[in-house]
Amino acid sequence: MKIALIGASGNVGQRVTAEAVSRGHEVVAIARNIEPIALQDRVTPLAADLTDGAQIVEALKGADVAVLSVRFQGLDFEPALAAIKKSGVKRLLVVGGAASLYVAPGVQMIDTEGFPDFIKPEAEPARQALKRLEAENDLNWTFLSPSVFFGPGERTGTFRLAKDEVLTAEDGKSSISYEDYSIALLDEIEQPKHEGERFTVGY
Repeated sequence: MKIALIGASGNVGQRVTAEAVSRGHEVVAIARNIEPIALQDRVTPLAADLTDGAQIVEALKGADVAVLSVRFQGLDFEPALAAIKKSGVKRLLVVGGAASLYVAPGVQMIDTEGFPDFIKPEAEPARQALKRLEAENDLNWTFLSPSVFFGPGERTGTFRLAKDEVLTAEDGKSSISYEDYSIALLDEIEQPKHEGERFTVGY
C-alpha cells in the first residue's frame, strides 16, 4: 500500500515508517522538517505543514491510507481534517492519546482526581479530536490510543487490544512501546477491524 504519514519525523512516526517498510509498503514521510527522516528504499520524504491545507491535500493525493501522528496541543483539528478529506484519501488512522481511555464505567482517565495538570494541554485536545471523529460520516477513520506509559522499547509482537478501557499488566502498569504500538497500527491498516472507532493497545 501507499501510506502517507503526517508527522513522520517524530518518535512514533519513525517507528511506524520502519514497520511499514519492513512489510513492503511505500511511505510518503510528511513533516515540516524532513531532515530527521532516514533515507531508505520505499520512503519518500516530503516537506509539508499541517497548517497549510493545500500542501496537505497535495501530499496525500494517491495514498491508500493516511496516518496522523502529531501533537494535539496547538493543532486546529477541524481544518486539518478538512484537508485530509479533500485529498480524497479513503482511510485515516490517528495516533491518539491515552487520557480519554476509561478507568471505570463513564469515567475517563483525564477526569480522575489527581490527573496531572501539565498533561491536560495535550490530553484535552486529543479527547476533543476523538469526539469530533465520532461524529464524522464521510471518512473511514480509526483512532488508536496507546497505554499510559508510551515510549521507546522492544518490538516484542506480544500485546493485547481493547476498545476504550485502560489496559494494565499483571504488575498494574499500563504501557506499550513505540515499536509494538506500530505493529498494532500496521495490523489495522492491513486488516481493518476497528473502522469508525477507537481502540487501544497495551501489555
